[in-house]
Amino acid sequence: MTDIKTQAQGINPNVQPRDIKALVAETHNIYETINIISKRANQLANDIKIELHDKLDEFASHSDTIEEVHENKEQIEISKFYEKLPNPVLIAVNEFINNGIDFHYKNTNPDQD
Repeated sequence: MTDIKTQAQGINPNVQPRDIKALVAETHNIYETINIISKRANQLANDIKIELHDKLDEFASHSDTIEEVHENKEQIEISKFYEKLPNPVLIAVNEFINNGIDFHYKNTNPDQD
């Protein structure tokens, strides 16, 4: 799995209008398309959250006093980077448009293989 930095490169962080017919061309159902994109966006949001917490945990101080709060410039830069990332939904829509999301349907009928 690639990291978020490479996935978000070149994606406009602003919301843009999309052609619904082009989005639905592969699945032929708008609800399935939205479901696929939303599940991928949830995965991305979870990955971003885990990645950010892992990076910020490196700077965590485990002192019991509140007076010893330090301002770390690297920690601030990391936080700013993640704030500027496009919304996970925008990344997921971009992946879907560029055929970057692999999806399949479960076989609900046990007689068919």
